[in-house]
Amino acid sequence: MAKYPVVVYGASGYTGMLVMDWLIDQNIPFTAVGRDTGRIKEMMAERVVRLESATYEIVEAEHDVASLAAAFTGAKVVCNTVGPFGTLGPVAIEAALQAGCHHLDTTGEQGYAMAIRAQFGQAYADAGLVLCPSLSYMHTIAQIAAELTLETPGIDSLETASICRGPREGSGVTIGSTASIFETFRHPQHHLWDNQLVEWGAGDHFEISVPELLKPTLALPWGGTSLPIFYQDDSRVRYCSSLTSFYDNPAMRMVLGFVEHWEAELKHLPIEAQDAAIAQVVASTTPSMPPRERTTLNRSVDIAIGRGQLTGVRASVSSVAPYITTGALQTAAVMKLIEGETAAVGFTSGCKAFGHRYLLGFLEQRGLARASVKEL
Repeated sequence: MAKYPVVVYGASGYTGMLVMDWLIDQNIPFTAVGRDTGRIKEMMAERVVRLESATYEIVEAEHDVASLAAAFTGAKVVCNTVGPFGTLGPVAIEAALQAGCHHLDTTGEQGYAMAIRAQFGQAYADAGLVLCPSLSYMHTIAQIAAELTLETPGIDSLETASICRGPREGSGVTIGSTASIFETFRHPQHHLWDNQLVEWGAGDHFEISVPELLKPTLALPWGGTSLPIFYQDDSRVRYCSSLTSFYDNPAMRMVLGFVEHWEAELKHLPIEAQDAAIAQVVASTTPSMPPRERTTLNRSVDIAIGRGQLTGVRASVSSVAPYITTGALQTAAVMKLIEGETAAVGFTSGCKAFGHRYLLGFLEQRGLARASVKEL
């Protein structure tokens, strides 16, 4: 049973420890939950900043509904960082529901978002609880940009792009994120067209140019992202497409090559063979936990172009350190939920539940993001 209002599940992982960094910064007590107490202690001592001033406990639990529900009971909010979420997420969601907790996670996997909306959305709404996936740099920052354009009356069409820069050597991406990226190949990827979800082609890719960057970048639908799902039933929006790119990073070519390999060689294989292929790629591209991000290196720009019949708006959000930003976004949401302040319950986006201006302001005040908006 949790003694404190916030549970960080996946406490020995890269993102989980960054969430704890920010909870400590805001003086919020937490329960760190994972499968191995020794590993949690070791990694927290090595990686979590200001741990000596934290109020926390460590609880060991297996990844099953009964064990996690027992560990979560007593808390108000679960911050779940255990991926790949398409395979592991529903167990934690069911456990949080049984424990009477809000559930936040960090993934933008479109197939996962669609599945948990159908399976758990109504139950969370009936319980007055928030079920919020994708509360992370990707794709909350892009949605903040989209919401800035939607402040202009008449905007009903959204095109977004998330463009990140990381190390040239090594992906700078966590093992869980890499596994989630490749897990998306099992599922169709969609954009929103005239209020209907429409599939992208398997190998669709685009060269895009934005004013903030000199060179064009290769952008992919990235599994479709969570944004078309969040806007599917939004009366303001008829069209939504979302792309992702890594600027000046050969990883995009590698991912596109794996998409083509998947369609040609792996798509029709048994699930066990697909699992083995994904595991091999994850192991070869992300062999270990990456170093802590540097703001001089890990920089991103997210853009949204909103259009109506006779108007257009472009919003841009520059940000730094995507994983550190993810920890900040999770903590911003926790602060609202502890106080019982949410504009939505059930399956919802962070922008809808907590307000895009609140989330943006939280990041701006801490030097993590800056936004600009202009009419087209």
